Amino acid sequence: MAADGNKRKRPNILVTGTPGTGKTTTSTALAEATGLRHTNIGDLVREKNLHDGWDDDLQCHVINEDLVCDELEDAMEEGGNIVDYHGCDFFPERWFDVVVVLQTDNTVLYDRLSKRGYEGAKLSNNIECEIFQVLLEEAKESYPEDIVISLKSDNIEDITRNVSTITDWIRSWPQAT
Repeated sequence: MAADGNKRKRPNILVTGTPGTGKTTTSTALAEATGLRHTNIGDLVREKNLHDGWDDDLQCHVINEDLVCDELEDAMEEGGNIVDYHGCDFFPERWFDVVVVLQTDNTVLYDRLSKRGYEGAKLSNNIECEIFQVLLEEAKESYPEDIVISLKSDNIEDITRNVSTITDWIRSWPQAT
């Protein structure tokens, strides 16, 4: 349970990892299996204009973290959310009951990102993030280590196993009284 002794009846889960590790695939399957709400932060930023413009070098929006947090606050207090994003250090610690960091073998990740059209700095930056486990370290620095779990996500079998593991955790999650 989250450290603040919240009264949520359903847990909040953050699924994070380098782009291409299977966050959205895992989160979508997890939402279908559990009935929790899935929020893809990249989609939310685009749909609600929660950004400060476009980064030409990285070919992505520069998200406004304060606007994102303001947008999510009520839903997060209610509980029952799966948040899917490649960063995690700006979300309030109190929001999450478990932080799942997906990790993928670098050769698998390189192929996935290349198929998405990543190239240049965008491709190399993401591969380096995975090599140096930047997202795992960020999660461990931002949240209590006992709620951070790392799961391998190289193929569909891994994703299926991860969804099952997280679903089992949700079923055993103690409701606050």
